[in-house]
Parts: sequence; C-alpha cells; structure tokens
Amino acid sequence: MRAEIISCGTELLLGHISDTNATFLAQSLASLGVDLYHVSQVGDNQERVVETLRRALERSDLVVMTGGVGPTEDDLTRESISALVGEEMRVDPVLEQELRARFSGRDMPERNLKQATLIPSAQTLPNPRGSAPGWFVQKDQKIIVAMPGVPREMYRMWEEEAVPRLAPYLGGTIFTRILRVYGLGESTVEERLGELIHSSNPTVATYAKPDAVDVRISAKSATSEEAEKLVSEAEVQAREILGALIFGTDKDTLASVTGSLLQARHQTLSVMESLTGGLLASTITDFKTSSSHFIGGIISYSTDLKAQFGVPRETIERYGVVSEETAIAMAKAVRMEIGTDFGISVTGVAGPDELDGKPAGTMHIAVAGPNGVVTGMGPGWRSSRSDNKRHAVNTALNLLRLYLEGRVEPK
Repeated sequence: MRAEIISCGTELLLGHISDTNATFLAQSLASLGVDLYHVSQVGDNQERVVETLRRALERSDLVVMTGGVGPTEDDLTRESISALVGEEMRVDPVLEQELRARFSGRDMPERNLKQATLIPSAQTLPNPRGSAPGWFVQKDQKIIVAMPGVPREMYRMWEEEAVPRLAPYLGGTIFTRILRVYGLGESTVEERLGELIHSSNPTVATYAKPDAVDVRISAKSATSEEAEKLVSEAEVQAREILGALIFGTDKDTLASVTGSLLQARHQTLSVMESLTGGLLASTITDFKTSSSHFIGGIISYSTDLKAQFGVPRETIERYGVVSEETAIAMAKAVRMEIGTDFGISVTGVAGPDELDGKPAGTMHIAVAGPNGVVTGMGPGWRSSRSDNKRHAVNTALNLLRLYLEGRVEPK
C-alpha cells in the first residue's frame, strides 16, 4: 500500500507551528509496513486543497489528512473531499445529537453543525477528546482518512479508530514493540544494533525523542501470534546489545519506571533542584500515581537557601555551587530534611552563558539512598537553556533508575 500525508492549515505555511502530526504519522505508517512516498502541506484554500488531494489520490492508495475538520469557515477538509469525490455532505442525525450533547447547557453555534456531516462514502471516526469527528472515506479502491489537526485528538483517533479500520488492507497482522533507550544518541544506538537495522521482517528503526531514543521493532505476518514471535526474537537480540541502556518499553517513561520501582519497594523520594528550577519535580509528577512515592522538593537557586536546608556552606565555598561535592551534599540534605528513602539533587549551568568558568550544560547530579550515594554529570552541552534543563531531568531520573535496579554501586 502506498500512502501520502496532507497537512492542512495556513499556519503551517507561515511557520507558526511545526508539523509534528506528519512526523508521528510517518513513523506509524512505517511500522505498519505502508510505503510513504509524499508529504504535503496546503493552506486553507479549498481550490488548493482539492488539487492537492486529487494529485495524492492519483499516485497513492491511502491519503491521510490532518487539520481542517473544525467548525470555522477556513476548515475546508470535508468540503474538499466532498467536492473531489462528487458527493453531497449531509447532516447525520446521530452525529448531530452527539454534537449538541457536548454543548449541553450552552448554545451551540450553528456553524458547528458541519462537524456532524457525512458523505455516502464516509464513516465516522469518533473523537472523545474534541468536538470534531474524523472521516474514513472509501471510494474507487482508494482510502482517505481525515482527522483533526490538534495532536492529542489526532494521535488517539489514528491509533484507536483509523488503524483498526486499515488493518484488512495491510496484507496481514502488524505487531510492534518499542524499546526505550537512554544514555546514547540515536546514531550510536543505530550503529550498535548493526545488522538488525537491515532486517526486512521484522523491521528495526530508531527514532530520537525528547526523553529517549526509541527502537521500534515491527513485524508483519498472517497471524498476530507469528508477528509477535518475530518481534520477540529481534527484541532478545536488541536487549543483548543494548542491555541496561533500555529502561522500558512502549509508553514507559523514566518517571513511570522509577515511580513503579519505588512503589514496588514501598520507598519514597524527594528532590533538591538548582539547575532545573522545578522541572524535575514536575516531570516526576507526570506519572499518575506519583503521590504514592514522591513526597516533595526544594528549588534552591541561591546559596543561602541551600544552606538553610542543610547544605554546608563550607562545601559550597570550597568546591563551588556547580560541583559533585555540592550535589552530594544537596542529595543527602533533602533526604534528611524531608525524611525520604531517596533524595535526588541537580546543580549546574543552564546557560546560555558559562558560570564560574564552567560551560553551559555542565551539570552534577547525585542520588542519595539507603545504601549510599551515586553521582553523574552532564557533558557540558552547548544547547539551549530549556534543552539543558530537560537533559538534566532525564539524566537524574535515569541515574535513580540504575540505582534502584542495582546497576550502579553506591559509595
């Protein structure tokens, strides 16, 4: 099956937003074994949308569209599909009832009614996260999938509504597993995987994400059992190569993995942050049951506040704020002050300027626990301030994970 992605929205052409939807869909299509040959962007102009869609259908079997299914005048995806296939849009009574129910207790603008329309060739793709349902259109042995441009709505609609409808056309069953890797860059991970990357079934590919490098293993077979078996065999090889660098699978995060480990051991965590300014605590609490293990934290940007919460001034004065010794003192202090099993500290230089002769991105991290302290440090990346903070958070959580799994030796 040959596919094409069309992203609709003038804001894309003006550079006001990045087309993350196309990236997500491209990766998903690859894992499904679908050949993607073209990706297009088009503004909110019906004539141009129709022409872009016509060209896509001439050369592809599947066209996936995002954006333009909202209620406003410049949302023209439905109208464009209708015009191209020569079918009239009509209000579907069931969709109208569902739409009006969303506006219960307040007036619904009548222009929203076009979100309740269908053409004869279209099926509805439900959207519990928003008011705009999608379309799954089958016409002349071609398929058009039209979805909202809002990423959280589109992701859910694609994975839970569109992909199951596409399954009969994919020539077999697809099974995918993602191994989540932290500690190496994407190119190094790919290099280490070696010949696995060149496998045709299962396919193995790497993708750089903000919090990890994902290794996606996908197999196609006549049965789900056989596809899963192929993936499992490749996974064993990948784990032999990457070992402790793999921290989880599929939708795991460093916060969810460390949180689950702490909860299984009935242990608690606190943090003292300088470099990250609260981002570490925020990331920890992204895990939905974090209140079971995370007690709290201290954002200690100033030396005085560090000292107030138990960090010896003489340590800071002798070694400097950005040092391994100060990081160790911070981790021990917050663990004692808050009374938790583990304490994490982060100190460093967020940037963009250097501090005390140390370049932006320099960071020192410590994890204090029942068996002692482990430390880690960043390489002095000259990246953006926000990237340096995010890198510090991920490195801190990964160090905690290695401690909890017994992969590093406390001292």
